[in-house]
Amino acid sequence: MGGVEDTEPPSKRIKVSSVDLESLSNNLSFLAHINPWGGQMARPLPSQGREDVIGSKGTIKKVEFVRVITKALYSLGYERSGAILEEESGIPLHSSVVNLFCKQVLDGNWDGSMVTLQKIGLDDEYILKSACFLIMEQKLFELLEKNMVLEALETLTNEITPLGIKKKRVHELSSCVISPLQRLSLGFSNVGIETSNSRLRLLGELQKLLPPSIMVPEGRLEQLVEQALDAQRESCYLHNSAEGCLSLYTDHRCAKDQLPSQTTQILQAHDDEVWFLEFSNQGEYLASSSNDKSAIIWEVHENGEVTLKHRLTGHQKPVIMVAWSPDDSQLLTCGMEEVVRRWDIHTGKCLHVYQKTGLGLMSCGWFPDGKQLFFGVTNRTICFWDLDGKELYSWKGQPTSKISDVSITKDGRQFISLCSETTIVVLDRETKNEKLIEEEQTITSFSLSKDNNFLLANLINQEIHLWSIKDDPNLIARYKGLKRSRFIIRSCFGGRDQAFIASGSEDSQVYIWHRATGDLVQSLAGHSGTVNCVCWNPTNPHMLASASDDLTIRIWGLSRANLKHKETYSNGIIHHSNGNCK
Repeated sequence: MGGVEDTEPPSKRIKVSSVDLESLSNNLSFLAHINPWGGQMARPLPSQGREDVIGSKGTIKKVEFVRVITKALYSLGYERSGAILEEESGIPLHSSVVNLFCKQVLDGNWDGSMVTLQKIGLDDEYILKSACFLIMEQKLFELLEKNMVLEALETLTNEITPLGIKKKRVHELSSCVISPLQRLSLGFSNVGIETSNSRLRLLGELQKLLPPSIMVPEGRLEQLVEQALDAQRESCYLHNSAEGCLSLYTDHRCAKDQLPSQTTQILQAHDDEVWFLEFSNQGEYLASSSNDKSAIIWEVHENGEVTLKHRLTGHQKPVIMVAWSPDDSQLLTCGMEEVVRRWDIHTGKCLHVYQKTGLGLMSCGWFPDGKQLFFGVTNRTICFWDLDGKELYSWKGQPTSKISDVSITKDGRQFISLCSETTIVVLDRETKNEKLIEEEQTITSFSLSKDNNFLLANLINQEIHLWSIKDDPNLIARYKGLKRSRFIIRSCFGGRDQAFIASGSEDSQVYIWHRATGDLVQSLAGHSGTVNCVCWNPTNPHMLASASDDLTIRIWGLSRANLKHKETYSNGIIHHSNGNCK
């Protein structure tokens, strides 16, 4: 516990020889002369004319500030530094009474600790009784470990029960005294095998219980710093930096250069318009589908390079979408009003073909457990199948749109689907309750947020609407600026904590909005045809992909200072697969 368990004043907690002290004194004197920020050049913290507060606003109490720092030093193992700070500041971490109390607890001096506890000056009677309860409980455990059953029973009867609190716990302790087997079943065995560790845990529990003015909470300085960093991150308007970017040396603020705005690769492997693309759940692969009746699996390498892994062929019609399995080992590809194929990611082989006689499939997806599939069908129903191709059941509640996006929440409880040109239905599979998201304009596509609480709806009037669907559907934001007149344009959530919205557009641009404010923060030029779909890498906030009618996929990354812009064309090594199934 460093500096907590001793009763000696701070100046006597460290045994230092006279030689060491003289050496330390000389070193400090020497440093004062050579350090431009030490000695006479040191500047006291501003205090607004008051000695009891520090800081430019005069809101930080000096005693609390020093005690929190002292506690952090001891917790980090810098006991000498902690003791010196106590000595030099004249501000002890704990009072002599608290130090004595801590030492008595660690020494197992239960009677002495109970007496000292009364002297600490606790105003709250329940806190006082709770602290006594914890101490006596530890005493009882240690007595039981020594097989001193009668003494343990006496402690329970005369010291714990009279406190009149935690009656359920008292009954559990009673059963422990009576029956060793009961003690084992309640998890109270082996408590005292490592007595010193159990007493340290007890002291930790007492520290949480006692007011912070009496015992400074463990990790308080770290907690304050983390709160400050969290506040900076939350107030950073364009926050999209890596997790380790925050520094204590400067205030944090992201600029637009933290958004993927530079084309790092142009992928040219499709022979026709690219309609859809989606990163795998772990961001290690990218799948794309095209009007050329094929889909392609791209591999995303650690250095950010994207290369072709497999070309998937076998569909007789354009491939309108793909869907990754939860473990990223398999991929579904859906032909337009045709069949759905399931592929092995590693081999590129087709594992199964799903079809309904006389009907076509229009969308596909996976259940969270990866054991069932669901398909949007041209007869405006949603069908549910197992992996072997057995149709389990179908949903015919609300009539679905023929061009039916379908999604499922991660808990597998709610299905979301277009059920008319202007309405999205959210179906609870357990309660059968339906919630409707009703728009005034035609909905062309939608996408679900990572936390399943929000939904983006792309509309025919060139707007994207953000809906909260956690409870009753609620429209909370609108995003404007994209161009759309004829085609299906898909948008996505993305960036750090999905703080941004990205979308394609018929004017060949990729648009990025700030999710919370609705402000348009970036428009990315590069494509020469309609941008049909965009997708943000779920594990890399600096990677965005876009698919276009110009037959290409663009990978967008961070712009780099003093780096000449080069468009790298990547065709990759193509592994052909004819789509034949076993």
